[in-house]
Amino acid sequence: MSGDATMPHIPVLLDEVIDALAPAPGERHVDATFGAGGYTRGILARGAQVIAFDRDPDAIDAGGALVEEAAGALVLVPATFSAMAEELAARDLSPVDGVTMDIGVSSMQLDQSARGFSFQADGPLDMRMSQAGMSAADFLNGADEEAIADVLYRYGEEPKSRRIARAVVAARPLATTAQFAAVVRKALGHRPHDKKDPATRAFQAVRIHVNGELDQLERGLEAAERALKPGGRLAVVTFHSLEDRIVKRFLRDRSGGAPGGSRHMPVAAPTRAPTFEITSRAVRAGEQELAANPRARSATLRTARRTGAASWVLEA
Repeated sequence: MSGDATMPHIPVLLDEVIDALAPAPGERHVDATFGAGGYTRGILARGAQVIAFDRDPDAIDAGGALVEEAAGALVLVPATFSAMAEELAARDLSPVDGVTMDIGVSSMQLDQSARGFSFQADGPLDMRMSQAGMSAADFLNGADEEAIADVLYRYGEEPKSRRIARAVVAARPLATTAQFAAVVRKALGHRPHDKKDPATRAFQAVRIHVNGELDQLERGLEAAERALKPGGRLAVVTFHSLEDRIVKRFLRDRSGGAPGGSRHMPVAAPTRAPTFEITSRAVRAGEQELAANPRARSATLRTARRTGAASWVLEA
């Protein structure tokens, strides 16, 4: 995507997300992953109020102009979306009519080499969305070989995780994205004409670990369940199978669609009423969007509507 600050980054599946949320004047919606404000702009254009979350200080700072432009219709919250239920309650802004979540790293973060999310341009080995806490360099230089291999296998689904981990430990200390990428490529015998850079899976894995992304997603879905009013809409966009699996499982369980038992092992009667009704099958980008935005190729949208049942995860 373009790095031009005068042009807003267009989020993937924008029309489909807005259609699923169906924001209307007088409603209150949460954009759980504000980024460059693409979904927020779409919701504001329908006349609804938006409470937008982002843990990246750069995104919050850049959103100041949109806050002024929205003239009271937009509230920016510098926090993780997993804390949305508590943050909304503290501001007397719950319940809400809609929640949208765009999971993973934003194009703005990828475009800035100084943030260290990508190996396309050399930069410090950072990858922290919040710009605080453990960096990618801290993890790769401090963890033992087994821990590194475990992260690469679990979050990158890297079949040769042990080989890479061994190479990382041997090459330490690592300070830049180029150094880390070179270690991975050498360990895997990368050839320049290979279709996919083998460093892709390793970078994904370390980024997910450093930012606790999958844990944040699980807690964020539970927070959305608590924040939405009956009839409220949920729209979640994911970019790889690990994320989509979590969303699919959450909605399956919360809609009463968990797998049944057999005559040998019958399932006990459900003790909790469904909190969501699934409103569409998995939605993916069409050819026109794919031509304009290659990032949309891996995107999957899942949507659901909140029932009136009590949340499965109650307030602490």
